[in-house]
Amino acid sequence: MTLAIIDYGSGNLRSAAKAFERAADESGLGTSVVVTSDPEQVRKADRIVLPGVGAFADCWRGLNAADGMIDVLREQVIQGGKPFMGVCVGMQLMASVGREYKDCEGLGWIPGEVVKMDPEDQSLKIPHMGWNELNVLQENPVLDGLEDGTHIYFVHSYHYIPENRDHILAEVEYGHKVVAVIGRDNLIGTQFHPEKSQAAGLSLFANFLKWKP
Repeated sequence: MTLAIIDYGSGNLRSAAKAFERAADESGLGTSVVVTSDPEQVRKADRIVLPGVGAFADCWRGLNAADGMIDVLREQVIQGGKPFMGVCVGMQLMASVGREYKDCEGLGWIPGEVVKMDPEDQSLKIPHMGWNELNVLQENPVLDGLEDGTHIYFVHSYHYIPENRDHILAEVEYGHKVVAVIGRDNLIGTQFHPEKSQAAGLSLFANFLKWKP
């Protein structure tokens, strides 16, 4: 089995790759993890991960600059049904639109918008950075073993508001409800960074590698 982590110039991908490799090894899964900017390698992979760090529009431009990548993603993920995970801005890119600096279209796979966090408690700093407690709203095989109160690690200033709340799998509280995990069908995304979330993150990555949506 091959897992492709898409390299489109956004963030440190080695930490995510190492975490997936460790999760696969500890779970006894024979998974080859490749970090790639080649759409053909993504086409051949069994599972696909889209990471992302930084501004929505910058990440969208980077993804578009990888010639043929968006077409292959739509072909393999939406038409082909391959398991897909977006992490941080990689999750946000599944939205219809990101409103950071200016409106920028997204993939539109899970309709909604990405907007600036605005907690009522002004003592809460933005970006939301650090550990928070998960509130699981829906069962999903990728969340097996992650219970309410599980500590997970965030770094972000914008958050995803889906049009349909049924697509929210888990939330955290940070002055208001913040989507932590989103998903439908063969798609799942985490606002938090599993690769920085220690045992909980490794468990989530292992669950994704075993997931058969």
